Amino acid sequence: MSTAGRPVISPAAARLALLILTLLNFVNYIDRSILFAVQPQVQAEFHCSDRQIGLLTSAFFFCYMCFAPFVGPLADRWARKYIMAAGAVVWSVATLLTAVTHSYDVLLFRHAIVGIGEATFVTITPSFVSDLFPEEKRGRIMAVFYMAIPVGTAIGYLLGGYLGHLYGWRTPFYVCSVPGFIMGLLLLAVPEPERGSQDTIAVTRERSSFMGLFRNGAFWTCSLGMAMMTFAVGGLQVWMPTFLNRMRGIPLDVANFRFGGLTVVGGLAAAFAGGWIGDRMLKRSAGAYYLVSGIGMAVCLPFMILAITTRGPLLYASILLAEFFILLNTAPLNAALVNSVSANIRSTAVAVNLFTIHLLGDAFSPTLIGWISDKTNLQLGFIPTVLAVILSAVILFVGIRTAPKIAITQGTSAHA
Repeated sequence: MSTAGRPVISPAAARLALLILTLLNFVNYIDRSILFAVQPQVQAEFHCSDRQIGLLTSAFFFCYMCFAPFVGPLADRWARKYIMAAGAVVWSVATLLTAVTHSYDVLLFRHAIVGIGEATFVTITPSFVSDLFPEEKRGRIMAVFYMAIPVGTAIGYLLGGYLGHLYGWRTPFYVCSVPGFIMGLLLLAVPEPERGSQDTIAVTRERSSFMGLFRNGAFWTCSLGMAMMTFAVGGLQVWMPTFLNRMRGIPLDVANFRFGGLTVVGGLAAAFAGGWIGDRMLKRSAGAYYLVSGIGMAVCLPFMILAITTRGPLLYASILLAEFFILLNTAPLNAALVNSVSANIRSTAVAVNLFTIHLLGDAFSPTLIGWISDKTNLQLGFIPTVLAVILSAVILFVGIRTAPKIAITQGTSAHA
């Protein structure tokens, strides 16, 4: 049986596709976060300022967000798995080329190329996954896919800190280049799902056209709320190991190990809790995904302030709880994003979302924090991230009313 010439995806095939995509997403975030673990070593070799170190991540996200708008429309017209596989190969090659990186300028160029490769994958995957599972289950499905954010990031810290300490800062990049090639090839075996096969929300001009997207309140609530969250998370991820090392006197390998462990525990619990709670509450409120995310950002605020002002055991408890609540929105907000638009423009919408959240978020927050740190200290450099969390919570609470109505079905399988 087929739809528009393509076979209907079975539940088993949908789960296998989700597994492969999730594993590749792990590689994506591992590669992205290795630099954060070895920043002091890079800084010592190339004699960089904090602003220059922050610029490495800003360059990554600048290329990432600028390339996404070209990928999105392409993915709405052509087979998506081939584009995603090509992106995996590009970022893996760039990672491997760290072997010949012996100047700051080359490292900056290498990081920019990785951003282009990763944008190809991240822009397309949410629309691909949403065509495998029904709307009311997407909170939990996104929790599975996006658990790669905390776990992959933490593995990057752990691998980078351990291998960088023993063998030099380039070694973890070599190790992490291989899985990207392997998972990219496996992605070619994943069946291509029919666009919109799992959607039930009414198709309107705001949800189904590029121009209508700019009047889509649900989409912009997601995008602007995520942008402020991304500003905070991006800055904290880049600078927290360095902060623990420089401002709290913790050895760099120990700081990476502890922060990585806290990120795994807090982020993994948050991803699944947010997805499950969001899906449960969706039965009673169309704005459930936005409500859960807004509460998470609001509750995160006091723990985030404690994390950058305290010492000792309270420091680690505060980091854990801050990470849990700030990442509670990962699954529900991404589910809300794909539900806010129709399948025919979903990759384009994700591309616009990525451009927005990185333009207003982590494309500049690492550099801004580094600049403030150069002028004062790293603790004061974190002040803009606190303000961003407040803005994110306000946007999400105000935007709850924009959420589209979803028809909840009983006993929905992985295929329509």
